[in-house]
Amino acid sequence: MNGNEFGRLFRMTTYGESHGEAMGCVVSGVPAGVELSEEDIQTDLDRRKPGQSMITTSRGEPDKVAINSGIQDGYTTGTPVGMVIQNKDARSGKYEPFITAPRPSHGDYTYSAKFGTRNWGGGGRSSARETVNWVAAGGVAKQVLEQSDYDVQIKAHVCQIGDVEAGPVTFEDMLEHSEENEVRCADPEAAEEMRELADRHQKEGDSIGGAIYFECRGVPPGLGAPRFDSFPSRLAQAMYSIPAVNDFEYGIGREARTTSGSDYNEDWEFDAEDNPVPEGNDHGGIQGGITTGQPIYGEVTWHPPVSIPKTQTTVDWETGEEKEITVTGRHDPVLPPRAVPVVEAMLSCTVLDFMLLGGRINPDRLDGQPGQYDTDYHPSSPQNDPDDADTHATTVDED
Repeated sequence: MNGNEFGRLFRMTTYGESHGEAMGCVVSGVPAGVELSEEDIQTDLDRRKPGQSMITTSRGEPDKVAINSGIQDGYTTGTPVGMVIQNKDARSGKYEPFITAPRPSHGDYTYSAKFGTRNWGGGGRSSARETVNWVAAGGVAKQVLEQSDYDVQIKAHVCQIGDVEAGPVTFEDMLEHSEENEVRCADPEAAEEMRELADRHQKEGDSIGGAIYFECRGVPPGLGAPRFDSFPSRLAQAMYSIPAVNDFEYGIGREARTTSGSDYNEDWEFDAEDNPVPEGNDHGGIQGGITTGQPIYGEVTWHPPVSIPKTQTTVDWETGEEKEITVTGRHDPVLPPRAVPVVEAMLSCTVLDFMLLGGRINPDRLDGQPGQYDTDYHPSSPQNDPDDADTHATTVDED
């Protein structure tokens, strides 16, 4: 199975199934000298984990991350960072009826058709549980960006659930208010309506779709390459990789289809530092596939969760029967509230990868001092510290 890697220089490779022993990822291309701990990564994992509220699955996963490589004395060493998140609350029995009778609109049939077999517990590899790896990798990327010389800020919030849309919010509103409610919407009044709508669909044994608005600030100009490695093409790949995403747009998005060229075009002017900047930002911080230095913004749309307890029809290819089924288990009635940290993680990974590719951050080491070996983050020898004798390594006598 291919397609388990994302990124060029900052590259994550993931593994694991929903009801397997563990989820995990290896992140290559992390510069040395980044201060990093499990707690740094755990913060965003806690935002994504199940069981946060009544509008998320009740699966009881602590999602505790363990870093098992790439760290020395609290700093990255430049070697791959390996992370593991154990699965603690898998209950596969409820999925036995669907081993040869695929659930509607899931990956059950397509995975079996491709591979001739599949891990069926909890949806296996097709489950959105796999995004726990992405959030872990995004936590690493976030620390690199925060400790670099650039003031990159990334934030997202739920802007719509069903027909309930959030009102206009600023970037500061998103930073201040999006984590204050279970829906993760920066508009408190809309958040309450969204929660009521999700509750209503859940009580009816149904689900509902929604959308997330995202914004990246402080991204420097000149990132990206024309055509297949353009910034929007790579960003679209990141967003469309998230399970259940049906649509991605940046800038004015779909409004462009009804906009004239004279309205869409933005004249150039000089900023306070005499650098050319567009007068507006309908382009969403990207022109010609390359960043302009202005905020990058857009929206991602999710279809409703397809695991619902309403009676549905399927066919069992083993018995040749048509069956009526009810998908039981623990499932979210709406996806965007838990997907906010996933979107932020993929944005962080994408932005950092482009900054490494563009030479804005040294791929080898965060301090950008090639050849300098005596650094603040290099480990010290305990033999040089007489007061630290208890930590001296014991030499094994080969005789």
